[in-house]
Amino acid sequence: MWVVKIGGSLSHDPTLRMWLTELAEVGGGRVVIVPGGGDFADKVRQYQAEWRFNDLAAHNMCLLAMTQYALLMQGLRPELVLASSEAKIRRALRDGRVAVWVPTPLMRDTPDAMSNWDTTSDSLAAWLSTMLNAERLMVVKSCPIDPDEPLESFAANGVVDRRFVDYVRDANYLVELINKDDIELMRDRLLNPTAAWAADRAGGMV
Repeated sequence: MWVVKIGGSLSHDPTLRMWLTELAEVGGGRVVIVPGGGDFADKVRQYQAEWRFNDLAAHNMCLLAMTQYALLMQGLRPELVLASSEAKIRRALRDGRVAVWVPTPLMRDTPDAMSNWDTTSDSLAAWLSTMLNAERLMVVKSCPIDPDEPLESFAANGVVDRRFVDYVRDANYLVELINKDDIELMRDRLLNPTAAWAADRAGGMV
């Protein structure tokens, strides 16, 4: 099973439809998509700055922002299956479908380690990958990605959130950051998983 996190920065980018189309065509039964927050989450930041409500409320609102992005994705590709629980994700995969994670079960009544701005959809994708015992987490970004750059540098530069490295440090799955234009690379990895695994291990990928 692969978890593919599609950043919110693609929410106004034509490549979003291309990613969803490719994943729907070659990822059936194997892929779970995690939506970012996009400008839905940006609105939460704006409202919090205006009204000064706490991070717990902002966390719950951002989960709804991710849910809106998930709905947008399914609106573009109706064959994608919205799934809010592990059972629903696994059922979709057993049916040969691609699941899109709806993270609303992570809404909280009291603060915890997740309910702050240091933990965004990147870290939630890592959390889900661990829970599902995934083989690979692929994080799709709109900015240039140097495959030789360490994850710590990406976190320091704001490409991924500050907690992401902690979430994947002891991961049993491969972690890959990939640029939005590298759709063919994703397709090749999905169609040739054994070759991809060997190449990643040889290259020292996390």
